[in-house]
Parts: sequence; C-alpha cells; structure tokens
Amino acid sequence: MIKLLVVLLVIIMVVLVLMMIRRRPSPPARPQRESPREILQRRYAAGEIDEDEYLRRMSGLNQDW
Repeated sequence: MIKLLVVLLVIIMVVLVLMMIRRRPSPPARPQRESPREILQRRYAAGEIDEDEYLRRMSGLNQDW
C-alpha cells in the first residue's frame, strides 16, 4: 500500500515538473536586421527623408561597385 502511494506521488511530481517546463516562456526571438533598402523604405514612409533623397540613396544601393 505504501509503495503504491510513493509511486503515485512520484508520478504526480513528474507530471507537475513537466507542466512547469512547458509553461515556461520561450526566449524572445532575435530581431532580424533590416536591409539598407528596408531602412530607406521605412524612413521614407515615416517622413524622415523626402522623395529626392530616397531615390538618390536607392539608386546608390542599386549600383554595382
């Protein structure tokens, strides 16, 4: 009888530990770096740069150096 109680307690503890491990939040994902084109598009959309500067810088990115 006592052996059965011990086995049940061990099973309950294992289940509780597994539940706690699964509930633990996963680490935050690493933010991906924006490409230069994405940065320019974001800055243009936010109004930080005007159309002329956007086009000038975008054409500079399109050139093969």
